Amino acid sequence: MDPVIIVGAGPVGLTLALALARQEVPCVLLDEGPGKDEQRLARTVVLREDTTALVTRLTGFPLAEAGLRWAGWRSMRRRQVVREVRFDLAEDTVGRTTGRADRADRGRTDGGRAGGDRVGWGDGGPRSGSAAPDAPEVSAGPAPVHLAQHVLTGALREAIAGERLVKVAVDSRLDSIEQEASGITAHTRGPKGTWWRGSYLVGCDGPRSTVRKLQDIRFPGRTAVERHAVAALRTKLPWPDEALLHRAPSWRTSGPAAGEVTARPLPDGVWRLDWLLPPGKDLVTPDVLVARIRETLAGWTEGSTPPYDLLDTGVHTVHHRLARRWRAGRVFLAGDAAHLLGALGTHGLDEGLRDADNLAWKLALAWHHGPHEGLLDSYQAERRAVVAARLRAADQALPVLRGGGGLRSYVLGSSRGHDALLADSHLGRGPLGAPGAYADSPLAPPRSESETTVATPPGTTVVDVRVTAEDGAFVRLRDRLGRGALLVVLVAPGTGVWERRHWVSAGIMPRLAAAVTALPHPAELLVTESYPGAAAHTVLLIRPDGHLVTALSGVRPADLYAAAEATLGGTGGTGRT
Repeated sequence: MDPVIIVGAGPVGLTLALALARQEVPCVLLDEGPGKDEQRLARTVVLREDTTALVTRLTGFPLAEAGLRWAGWRSMRRRQVVREVRFDLAEDTVGRTTGRADRADRGRTDGGRAGGDRVGWGDGGPRSGSAAPDAPEVSAGPAPVHLAQHVLTGALREAIAGERLVKVAVDSRLDSIEQEASGITAHTRGPKGTWWRGSYLVGCDGPRSTVRKLQDIRFPGRTAVERHAVAALRTKLPWPDEALLHRAPSWRTSGPAAGEVTARPLPDGVWRLDWLLPPGKDLVTPDVLVARIRETLAGWTEGSTPPYDLLDTGVHTVHHRLARRWRAGRVFLAGDAAHLLGALGTHGLDEGLRDADNLAWKLALAWHHGPHEGLLDSYQAERRAVVAARLRAADQALPVLRGGGGLRSYVLGSSRGHDALLADSHLGRGPLGAPGAYADSPLAPPRSESETTVATPPGTTVVDVRVTAEDGAFVRLRDRLGRGALLVVLVAPGTGVWERRHWVSAGIMPRLAAAVTALPHPAELLVTESYPGAAAHTVLLIRPDGHLVTALSGVRPADLYAAAEATLGGTGGTGRT
C-alpha cells in the first residue's frame, strides 16, 4: 500500500510522521524548506503533561532537561500577589519529574511566614502592600515544560533521521493534489519538483495551508485578536524558575498598553517576556522595546534596571480561525492548517500535537486493515469540537478581560476572577486551557449496566500510573500508548508485590486474558495496583491515544467487546448524552 503523504515539516507534521512510523506505516514528509530551522529564543512553546509525554515517547528526547519545568507560577495585579502555585519537582519512583496532588498547608504563606504577614517576592523583590489572599497552592499536576521551538523541532528531526519508514523530501513545495478511489497523488514544484503517490494526505502546512486552499476549505475567524511584543533576554529576576503574569503593573499607570506582561523562564537564565499591545498596527520600534524592557525590569526589582543581555525580539500576533472541514476524502488537515488559537495564554501547538496523536492511530488502522470510514470521520468530529469549544470560551472571555468591562456577567467576583481565569489558561486548566474530552464522540460505546465510575471520565486522558506489562516488567501506562493496540488495564491491588507468574493464572486473570484475546482489534493486557477512583477488579479500556473508552466493574467479555467495537468505528458506537 502507498505511504501516507504529510505536507509540512513543522512540529505537528514531524510528530505525525513519527507516530505513524511507530505503528509501521510508511510516510513521505514534504518539507518546503531546506530541512533546518532558524534558532529563535523569542519563539518558544509550552507543553502540557500529555503532549510532553507524547513527544518524549516518540523521540526518547528528555524535553524537561532541554527546556525548563516551572517551579511555580505567580499572578500579580499592581503590587499585590493574587495567586501563587508551587510545582513539586521531586522525582517520583521511576525518576520522572512530576507534580504532587497534595494541597499546601493553608496556614502558611510564601517562605513559611504566618498567614497575616505581607507577601514578598524573595530577597530584594517587590512586596505587596496588603495581606496574602491565600497560601500558596501545590499543583495537582506536573509543571508545564517551556522550551524554544527550534529545540523541539530539532529533537523531532533527529528522531526522523533514524526512522526507516519516513522519507523526507526537502525543498518540495506542494503544487497540486489529485484524489482517486484508490489513492492520492501530490505534485511538487521547485528544484526537486516531482510527484508522489500516497494512500492518504495530511496538510500540516500552517496558517496559509496550500492543502486547505487546494481543497477549497473555508477558514473563517478573527484576525489579530491579540498582539504581543516579545523579548528573550538573559538576566536575574527575583523569582528563579517561576513564571509570572503581571496585570496592571504599578509602574505603568495609563493606557491599554499598561495592561499585562508575562515572564516565563527558560534554561540558562534566559527569560521570555511578552507585553500585551494595544489594538492597532503601531510599529514596535527597537527604542520602544528597549524602553519597555528597562522599565519592566526596574519595576520588578524596585530599583535601577539590572544587567541583561538581549538575545532575540519579535511581535507575536494571535489569530482565531477554524477550518470548516478537517477531512475531504483522503485529505486531512491538522495543526495550524486546521485551527489558529492562542489568546489569553492558551497555546495552539498543544492542540496541534493532539491532532497528530488522534489521527495517527486511526490512519494506521485504516492503512493496515482497510477503510474504516466511521473511524476516519471521527477525527474531525472529535478534534474540531474540542478546538471549537476552546475558541468559543476565549471569544466569550476576551471582551471582559481585555475590554475593561465588569466580570459579573461571566464570573462572579471582581478582578480576582479575571486573574484566576487567565492563570488557568496559562497553566492548562479550565475551559481555556484543559485538554479536551471526547465524551460525545461517535466512537463512544453505548452505556452498559457493568459500567462503573473512576476519577477519569470517559473520553478524557488517563492518569499515568505504573502498570505491569505482559512480560512482567513495571512500566508507565503512557509508555504503552501510540502502538496501535487498545489497552486493557485491570486494577488488582497487591499484584505489585508479587511476581507476575504467581498471579497471572489465578483469580479472574485467565477469563480476562481470554476476553482480551477475543477482541476485534489487537489489545495489550496490563495490570495496575491502583487507579484513581477505581475499585478492585475494575477493567479499563483505553484507546491508543490515551483516552478512556470505558471502565467496567469486573470481567464482562460481551461489554468489553462491544466497547472495543464501537471504538473502532463499528456499529456499536452511538455517542453519549
